[in-house]
Amino acid sequence: MNMDRQQLGKALQLYVVTDERPNGDELLPIIRSAIEGGATAIQLRRKQELGRRFVELGMAVRKLTREYGVLFFVNDRVDVALLVDADGVHVGQDDISCRDARRILGDRLIGVSADTVEEAIAAERDGADYLGVGAVFPTRSKADAGYTGLDGLRDIVKAVHIPVVAIGGIQASNVAETMRTGAAGVAVVSAVMSAANPKEAAAGLKARMNM
Repeated sequence: MNMDRQQLGKALQLYVVTDERPNGDELLPIIRSAIEGGATAIQLRRKQELGRRFVELGMAVRKLTREYGVLFFVNDRVDVALLVDADGVHVGQDDISCRDARRILGDRLIGVSADTVEEAIAAERDGADYLGVGAVFPTRSKADAGYTGLDGLRDIVKAVHIPVVAIGGIQASNVAETMRTGAAGVAVVSAVMSAANPKEAAAGLKARMNM
C-alpha cells in the first residue's frame, strides 16, 4: 500500500479490534457505529471462527470499511486477508512470521504484535509496517497478552521508526497519557465493542487523544 509513515500513523489513530462474540453478524452495526464515531481502522479478529464464515464476515467488513474509507485488517489469517481484499493483516509473535506474511501479501500492510524492544526491532527489521504494542494497562480482552506498561511503550516508540499502536486496557480516561508516549494511535476492543453506544465511545476516545 502506498502510504508514508506519517499517513499510515494517522490512518491507525483509532484502531478498533472486534471481539469474539458468538454471533458475528452483531459485529457489523457496531463497526459502522465505531467508524461514524471516528474509528480510522478496523481489525476483524475471530480466533474461533470457521474459515468459510470468517471469509463471509470479512467480505461484509471490507464492504463497510471501503464505504467509509477506513483501513481494514484481518487478524492472523493471511489467507482470509487476501480473499477479502483487506488492506493488511496483523500477526502475533506465535502466528505466521512477518517475513512469510510479506511473501504472500506483497505490498499490503503488515502489523506485528510486540511487547518488548527486542521484538519491536526484530519486527521492523523483518518488514512490519506498524506495531501493536501492549498490554499498556491490564486487560481482560486478550488473556495471553504480555504486559508492557507506559514506560515499555515509550521505550519501543523510541526504538523503532514505524508507527506504534498501543493496545491493552485503553479507555477514555487513560488515552491521553497513552498518546503522550509518542504512539501513533491506540487500539481498543471492549472500550468500543462493549460500549452501550459505540459511536459515542469512539468519539470520546478520539476527542481525548490530544488533551
